[in-house]
Amino acid sequence: MIAKVTVMNEILEKALLYDFYGELLTAHQKEVYEQFILEDLSLGEIAEMQGISRQGIHDLVKRCQKALEGYESKLHLVERFLSVREKVTEIQDILDECEKEKKDPRDIVKRIRDISDKIIEEL
Repeated sequence: MIAKVTVMNEILEKALLYDFYGELLTAHQKEVYEQFILEDLSLGEIAEMQGISRQGIHDLVKRCQKALEGYESKLHLVERFLSVREKVTEIQDILDECEKEKKDPRDIVKRIRDISDKIIEEL
């Protein structure tokens, strides 16, 4: 089960990197990377469709992954996105808690304002 979770996390990470930085790849790189990561085609299937070797596809996918990771290490857009998403979830949890329990609205406003300030700082 843990192995499946790890694989899913890797796929999600690759998909997020592609979502944020995929437009910086060439058209050919995008096509091959999409086929491998998003469409889950095998290296052999892609190689046959592209008319190049399986090793060529493997190398191209690795270069794309390295480029996408390089963009993230410089720009941190995925990291910021995930952080903001986490904070918005925290706000939603506070609001859900507020609906269930009658709490002082001033306390809730303060907590939400603190979180929103953190989001603004990150942006």
